[in-house]
Amino acid sequence: MEDLEIPLPTVRRKIDDVQRFLSIALHIANAHTVDFYTRNIWEEFVALAPEDVLSQLNGSPHGSAQEGTSENNFGFCHVSGKLVDTGAFLEAANTQSLPQLGVSVPLEELVGRCTDTDRLPQRNAALEADEFMNCKKAHEVQAMSEVVAALAQHCRVNQVIDVGSGKGYLSSHLSMQYGLQVFGIDSSSTNTHGAQERNRKMKRFSRGIHNLKKEPPERGRFPGDGQEEEHRETGKEEEHGETGKEEEHRETGKEEEHRETGKEEGTEERNPTDFQRIRLSADVEVPVDVSSHLGETVEWAVEDECITDPFLSALSLNAVEPVSTRVPPNQLSKEEKERRMRENLERKLPIRKSNSSIFLPLTSYVTAETELREIIPELEDAVMVGLHTCGDLASSTLRMFVGRQELRAICSVGCCYNLLSEEFDQKRGLQSPVTGEMQPVPGSEVYGFPMSQYLRDQSFPCGRNARMSACLALERVTVGGGLPVESLFYRAVLHVILRDHYDAHKSEKRVGNIYSKASSFVDYIRRALRKLELEESKLSDGDIQEYHDQYKHRICEMLAFNRLKVTLAPCIEGLILLDRLCYLKEQENVSFGALVQLFDPVMSPRCYGLVALKTLA
Repeated sequence: MEDLEIPLPTVRRKIDDVQRFLSIALHIANAHTVDFYTRNIWEEFVALAPEDVLSQLNGSPHGSAQEGTSENNFGFCHVSGKLVDTGAFLEAANTQSLPQLGVSVPLEELVGRCTDTDRLPQRNAALEADEFMNCKKAHEVQAMSEVVAALAQHCRVNQVIDVGSGKGYLSSHLSMQYGLQVFGIDSSSTNTHGAQERNRKMKRFSRGIHNLKKEPPERGRFPGDGQEEEHRETGKEEEHGETGKEEEHRETGKEEEHRETGKEEGTEERNPTDFQRIRLSADVEVPVDVSSHLGETVEWAVEDECITDPFLSALSLNAVEPVSTRVPPNQLSKEEKERRMRENLERKLPIRKSNSSIFLPLTSYVTAETELREIIPELEDAVMVGLHTCGDLASSTLRMFVGRQELRAICSVGCCYNLLSEEFDQKRGLQSPVTGEMQPVPGSEVYGFPMSQYLRDQSFPCGRNARMSACLALERVTVGGGLPVESLFYRAVLHVILRDHYDAHKSEKRVGNIYSKASSFVDYIRRALRKLELEESKLSDGDIQEYHDQYKHRICEMLAFNRLKVTLAPCIEGLILLDRLCYLKEQENVSFGALVQLFDPVMSPRCYGLVALKTLA
């Protein structure tokens, strides 16, 4: 593993490079869109026409720059601090973005170094991740499970602690797919109960398949024997269950999981009485009703036919084998049909002979000081994981890993950087009257950022708006994902109205998500005023529409400015993750630490994970 290691001096040098760029460019990320027109943000920070900036951002070869540009100032004017060279800014932002820093370890190499193929637990081919969750979650769970299973094998442990386990997607997959003993900890009892119910349905589904394997049909009533209708009715009520779409949420009593992702589309509900026939490799037709246990259906193409059936998908691809010389079912004896079906299920569904494969959801609020053995009395050496742990929870899991000898390895993917507590935030800390430097708030000792002693010694401030910008998804915008410009425009103009007529633009009350409910700009303003409990009669519909018309020609300024903020997102996220990596490498009991890209950034924008191993005592 040593040749995969990025030395601590290299990590610190990369932090210096990113910090140097952000110290000049960060004011763009920290500008709040709400203040865009009340503060004339564009004129304050950019000395270029918005059309020229957008042209450069969209890949135009013609650069936009003013005279007097300095090459070593990343496109910003030395005197005014305004952006004067878009091309220089984009080049610097790309160079200092996390993908270009060269500090991540290839996923395949990491898993390969940790894995002994002779000792790797046999996977349960009947329970593929994409059969039980949406595409995004399945992609994340599949990739992270492989890493966690490899880490568990490398450390020779069988227990996994999933912090911020939510509905238990990752936990149940690790347990049922890799035979690991998983403790899922979440602060929300609602999430814990949901995880228990979901896990119960999955186990019931799995037991149903095992029962099919263990109990042969009665002679004369075997499927394909002309008695399908009678067989189809048997156990019909037993297979019926609740249907529904699982909520994708991993936060421990927190806000929504991803500001950077849009709302996931669910799958259509299926009629639980809709029996489907599936054909096994033995050409045996088996009528099954298991749609009530999955909540989702998966579409497969087999022999040029499109089959939608959750039971078929649960058997995995190899369970459906098209053959070139196909023997019709009516030419097989009953014994041969039974033998083929049993051999197929025996190969695909090995029954585990131990009870080590369990998933236990637990409700508890976890911090860096949490004593895990008080929550899990049977705790042994374990791997700690966190899939999109929100805000400070990601930092707490890293500190917990460092401080608990029984935690042998960790794989952590954070999110919600805007919810991090920040030690040197200008709005949270106190400014020294002597030196002018930011000092931590009295009584506060542990913060989510910065974590490393190296960055703390520099008292580097990031800012909440900049951390919020780090949650934006550059890759999605690049492939045409777009930005919610109109809703941001409405909110900014609302701020102008509140300033001009209500003297309430600094109200602590929140407008919330009313844009999706509004039919027009006027309707949006009316809803906002009611939400803020302000008098609507002060403004007529014409007055409100006049504000819209006054600022609509400046909407391109907002679009260009937000594109600049999105461009900075990978740099800010990179600084946060490099700080965490530096923290791990500063610890004497950590033998290996690395950043790994686990997911496709378009499908899952928070795609980088921190992987670390503990030094053997």
